[in-house]
Amino acid sequence: MTFSICVRERYTDDAGERHTRFGVAVTTRLPGVGTLCPFASENGAVATQSLVNVELGRRGVDYLDDGLAVDDALEALLNADDGRAQRQLHGVDADDTFAFSGEECNEWYGHTTGENYTVAGNLLTGESVVDAVAAAYESDAFGDAPLAERLVDALEAGHDEGGDKREHLPVQSAALKVRTTEAAREAYHDDLRVDATETPIADLRETYEQARRGAEILAEEYDDEDEGDADDADGADAADDRETLDLDPEDRGGSEP
Repeated sequence: MTFSICVRERYTDDAGERHTRFGVAVTTRLPGVGTLCPFASENGAVATQSLVNVELGRRGVDYLDDGLAVDDALEALLNADDGRAQRQLHGVDADDTFAFSGEECNEWYGHTTGENYTVAGNLLTGESVVDAVAAAYESDAFGDAPLAERLVDALEAGHDEGGDKREHLPVQSAALKVRTTEAAREAYHDDLRVDATETPIADLRETYEQARRGAEILAEEYDDEDEGDADDADGADAADDRETLDLDPEDRGGSEP
């Protein structure tokens, strides 16, 4: 299952509150990678690949949600897995990183870690693929662009470097997930999949751009509705004021002209 990246970023929101966001992105020369490999929550991100054991990702994130450190959580899962030698498993939590590549993964395979990220891959054209993914992320880490967009950039760098070496497999897929500790921040354009295509990175980028634009259009519509509601409320208040003032002359203590 080709290559993936997991990321942790701390940031400050508009109200000055500190938060952490987690992201994971993956691509491969098989369909439906988004159903198998990437997992994330507000407590961390995990990718499971090579001879995939989906439970390593699913339960890994569950353990992080229960408060386990990422190295303790993922190592415990691997220790209980008879297929450990054929697995790749990596991820991040709020404080640490973890990366593992079993000795029976298919060449080329390997992983690398940075202060806030992990990258792993197998069946690649070479080590330079993993290095390119890491370098692309590091070059714009904590940049102005949303994390989801920068994860696509990182996948694109690995893809351009050669990516998955199985060129006889035309159908490919890609996926990304981003989660954050910021309340009510979850957005549908932070959880995207392209399940079957010959151009996975370009299609994932287009899907992200279309989804984000859709979110912006909806936000604009909601803002307009809120403004309309406020105008209606102001109008109703003014009408109430006019009704209060438009009393019978006798009630006002005066007489008709």
